Order: sequence, then C-alpha cells, then structure tokens
Amino acid sequence: MPSTPPPRIGDAYNPDCPTRHILDRIGDKWAVLVLLSLKDGPVRFNLLRRRIGAISQKMLSQTLKSLERDGLVSRAAFATVPVTVEYRLTPLAGGLIGILDQITGWAETHVGDIMAARRAHDAGMEAMAA
Repeated sequence: MPSTPPPRIGDAYNPDCPTRHILDRIGDKWAVLVLLSLKDGPVRFNLLRRRIGAISQKMLSQTLKSLERDGLVSRAAFATVPVTVEYRLTPLAGGLIGILDQITGWAETHVGDIMAARRAHDAGMEAMAA
C-alpha cells in the first residue's frame, strides 16, 4: 500500500513562512555540495573540503553548523589526538538527497544548453545596446 506524504503545514509564497528559510538552505550551493558529499556515509572535515573544492574552511564550517542546526547533518567527535570529527546525514536528510541528485544531474546534463542560452542572450543584449 503506497504511503501518503505528510500534510503540508507551510506556505512558501507567504513571506513570513519559515519554509523560505528552508528553501534558502537547500538552495545554497555549498549546502547542496556538502549534503551530496555525505550521501555515501560519514566524512571527516578535511576530506569534505577536498571533495568539494574551492570552499574555504570558514564557509565549510558555517555550512556544516547550519545544516546541523537544521537537523540535516549530525556531527560526531571521537577522542583521538587530535580529535577526529565526522559528519553524516540524518534520516531527515535522506528524502532530500534523491531530489538534490536529480537537480544536480539535470544541471550537469544541461550545462551546455544553459551556457549557449546565456551567450545568445548576452549577444542579443549587446546588439540592442549598439
């Protein structure tokens, strides 16, 4: 028997709805890359940073803290010297990963089309300005 999705309690079109904060989080490129980097299991901070590339230590730390606060990522510290810290997805993030995979796959498939559309648009704008 198919399960029914939980009822919606937010309204993303209402400017005062907290749903907008959630959309901000999952629409952030760093958050998406962190979440997708954790989909195969726990990862340590430095490996995350290498995997993502071009993210500063400060931005990665801020992103992880925000995702942890939102309940999408959990942090585990182990008593080693130095302390070992691993990050993993929470069950709440599980349903989001498939969606982010689809969006990322769509972007990777259509990047050429988007870049061509940008070039055509920019050329049209330059012709109008001339």
